[in-house]
Amino acid sequence: MKYLLTTALLIFLGAGIKAQVVQWRGPARDGQFTETGLLKQWPENGPAQVLEVEGIGKGYSSAIFENGMIYTSGMIDTMDYLTAINPDGSFKWQVAYGRSWNKSFPDTRSTPVIEENRIYVQSGTGQVSCIDKETGKAVWEVDVDKDFNGEYHIWGNSETVLLCDDKVIVSPGGQETSIVALDKMTGKEIWQTKSLGGPRAYASATIYEWNGLRYILAVIGTDLMAIVPETGEIAWSYRYWDSGKWDQNGLIWTNTPTFSNNTIFLTMGYDYPAVMLEMDSTGTSVSEKFVDHTFDNHHHGVILNDGYLYGSNWFDNKRGRWVCMKWDTGEIKYVADWDTKGAMVMADGLLYCYNERGSVGLVKPDPDGFEVISEFKINKGAGPHWAHPFIADGKLFMRHGDVLMVYDIQQK
Repeated sequence: MKYLLTTALLIFLGAGIKAQVVQWRGPARDGQFTETGLLKQWPENGPAQVLEVEGIGKGYSSAIFENGMIYTSGMIDTMDYLTAINPDGSFKWQVAYGRSWNKSFPDTRSTPVIEENRIYVQSGTGQVSCIDKETGKAVWEVDVDKDFNGEYHIWGNSETVLLCDDKVIVSPGGQETSIVALDKMTGKEIWQTKSLGGPRAYASATIYEWNGLRYILAVIGTDLMAIVPETGEIAWSYRYWDSGKWDQNGLIWTNTPTFSNNTIFLTMGYDYPAVMLEMDSTGTSVSEKFVDHTFDNHHHGVILNDGYLYGSNWFDNKRGRWVCMKWDTGEIKYVADWDTKGAMVMADGLLYCYNERGSVGLVKPDPDGFEVISEFKINKGAGPHWAHPFIADGKLFMRHGDVLMVYDIQQK
């Protein structure tokens, strides 16, 4: 492990913030971070790097920041580990929380979720753990995929658990159930949905609210479902998988649904059609508003801003372009080149893009064109550049394999 840090960053990282749920892709899981006062342009070589940490294990999961500490997951040998990183870059603790996925692409993909003094994380083989934030000790553990007879697709489990009220939401799929709610304090089952028959997907659930209705939007490898949080009742479901267009028993579906008012957008790569759904006013059914054949986002997330959807699409597993779509109509405003496809988040009015060749770009959200304002290159770490960026405390947290890098993006 190595690290570098300025005195100023110690002050920044030490500042306390009130307890809240801190999670992957921001407070609402939509890629929108609430930071303000950020740089509108970076220096020629990128923003100042203020921290570098090695030894976190291999993974594509994001690092997250909470109350002066950084937390991230990583695979070491055959186990998934959770690491708590002090402001100076040293480890407060590093603990195993379950066996890694042991087949294709085993590196960690589940990002930890924090609420108060508890951290929730899920291993590549479906063990969900609640871990004490101060000590790293397990409060409870549930082997979800074993206990509920979950069914794997090709790459095991990539899900980041969802906290909803007093529940931890997990998605084992299979013939016994599709989605399960565990008590967040004890790990005991609260409810399980009926099974819709498909295997695990790789996407994480989210909370959807519109017109007085509140649902958990969760996915398995074949279906999207809207679930009543209190009971586990499936209010409606939509079969995204089409056997005529896809020759596997489940989709390689990684993106959490994106929504605005009564419309919900589903997208995955591989030339599979993206779909805009429209929910009826009673919240009991959905229908297809339009189908799109351009915006097939692979596993990088999309951003909805001022009526336009931004992200990248898929040409093949190594190539893709950057796309803007008008939300209401599906009109494609541009398809642009910038090396290749990649992850995208947003903060303080600008897009942060991290493509699969390691370039990090600050991009203006403009339907008239893809304008890269500034960019720099990630040269540390190994493996695919797949971890989604995280933004907090005026810092940009980037993870590439076994290496965590932190950049100061605060305006001075």
